[in-house]
Amino acid sequence: MSERVLDCRGMACPRPVIETKKTLEEALDSAVVVIVDNEAARENVSRFAKSAGRAVEIAGKEGVYHLTIAGGEGKLPEGNADFGRSPSAEGAVYFITTSSLGQGAPDLGMVLMKSLMTTLVEHRPAPAAILLLNTGVHLAVVGSPVLEPMRKLAETGTEILVCGTCLEYYKIKERLAAGTISNMYDINRHLTGPHKVITIG
Repeated sequence: MSERVLDCRGMACPRPVIETKKTLEEALDSAVVVIVDNEAARENVSRFAKSAGRAVEIAGKEGVYHLTIAGGEGKLPEGNADFGRSPSAEGAVYFITTSSLGQGAPDLGMVLMKSLMTTLVEHRPAPAAILLLNTGVHLAVVGSPVLEPMRKLAETGTEILVCGTCLEYYKIKERLAAGTISNMYDINRHLTGPHKVITIG
């Protein structure tokens, strides 16, 4: 089977995923080797390929990762062309770009954020997704005061997507304790989907 090489080194999120998607659509029966130079891109490309029904082998050396994506058979599956489950209209999407709620005192803002997350655990229908960007990613790491409700929401089916670029910027990727490392491509899919979007931040 033929093999194509896609060099995504130096590309900012979400270009590695977008370029991988294009290449898989063009080379349906061919194996594709995607080269990336950061862990967030490695995770996102791997997750995308697996969601498209492709096996992935990863080899890394000195911060450069080679992802060998197995060839498929025929058309790329429509239902798996995006990450995760197919979005339904049930539940809202919470787009959170801050680690505290409101513009006042930070400690009060954190108390209010904890109250909101505790409320969401009991709310029905549960949120379809929680999207964490910028300082909002601190809500999903070890030491977060809302980590327990975050985990409970994930257990009940809420998809928690955490911006990989933001985790790397704040140097807290290794502390992620809830949700899935994601990228702007997947986050935008939720923002433009059938759900009501509630923005916090």
